[in-house]
Amino acid sequence: MLKSGPVWAVGAMSGTSLDGVDAALVLTDGTRILDFGRSDYRPYTEAERATLHAALGHWPGEPGVEEACEVVETAHAELLSGLGEAQLVGFHGQTLAHDPYGMQGPRRTHQAGDGSVLAEVLSRPVVWDFRSTDVEMGGQGAPLAPFFHFACAKYAKLDAPAVFLNLGGVGNVTWVDPRQPSAEVPGAVLAFDTGPANAPINDLMRLRRKAEFDAGGELALAGTVDVAVVEAFLTHPYFLKMPPKSLDRNDFHDILTRVAELDDADAAATLTACAAASVARAGEHYPTPPKAIYVCGGGRLNTALMVALQRRMNVPVQPVEDIGLDGDMLEAQAFAYLAVRVARGMATSGPSTTGVSALIGGGKVSRPG
Repeated sequence: MLKSGPVWAVGAMSGTSLDGVDAALVLTDGTRILDFGRSDYRPYTEAERATLHAALGHWPGEPGVEEACEVVETAHAELLSGLGEAQLVGFHGQTLAHDPYGMQGPRRTHQAGDGSVLAEVLSRPVVWDFRSTDVEMGGQGAPLAPFFHFACAKYAKLDAPAVFLNLGGVGNVTWVDPRQPSAEVPGAVLAFDTGPANAPINDLMRLRRKAEFDAGGELALAGTVDVAVVEAFLTHPYFLKMPPKSLDRNDFHDILTRVAELDDADAAATLTACAAASVARAGEHYPTPPKAIYVCGGGRLNTALMVALQRRMNVPVQPVEDIGLDGDMLEAQAFAYLAVRVARGMATSGPSTTGVSALIGGGKVSRPG
């Protein structure tokens, strides 16, 4: 059993950009954030990344999935073994496929990696499979960080509505009102995926430059945006859906074909502009205008993307470091926080975050032995 009061938990996150695994310690009682601890990162090797790419879009039992699971479990075990002070592990796994609308059969989502394997290897309880229950109950299964973002707003002592923007492979936002007493009450949070963020840019760089990403946005800064492509991109039906709503990494699979005739720099600039435009469109859904937008994830290090965002927004767009948070580790920290909530039977999502019909707590808990 998890002892009462604050505990140290470690969260691990492997995002849709497929760069590697983040892990971070959080001291929390499941409601408040008391402190942040150590963090670490384990990049995927080129071979591991290729294995994960080959399994994207695949469901359990399909080709490449077993190999992807082995990559995910091995990488997480190596990283988490060095953060042994945590009493509890939150293991997200690697999203390979996500179909909350049931377009390919039953509503489902698939994160590769078995938490029971990690529990044995690490000799600690592991909370995992955070999303499946939400999807089974009619929710989107994503995003899952909003309750943590609300706690971050309280930790940072924010006193007005704000937006947390995560720029990973896919972009997502959480609008929070920290004046509310808790994340569970109506009007405290609203969250949804905005559109593709780093994933198309990274795919372009892999395809054309044999690089993993556009470092600092340098290639995009050297290019010219094809406005017609951006305007066509914004006609995608996803942008007309009311939130909560979520995306699979490949839902905008045709976006690279839209820039196929552009040179490398112009293609990078145009994909970057598409990411910024989708975030700007998200503002149409906020209950009230935020005082600021705080950016986490790898996209905040892309100067071209941050400049494009600020041009489209009428409020400050700042990295979360400006309010004392770690933009590289926020998602990993979120799953440490959520692990404690799952272990204590607390809600991890609700109608305003994933569209599930009621507040629910997802996740499995696997214990060693």
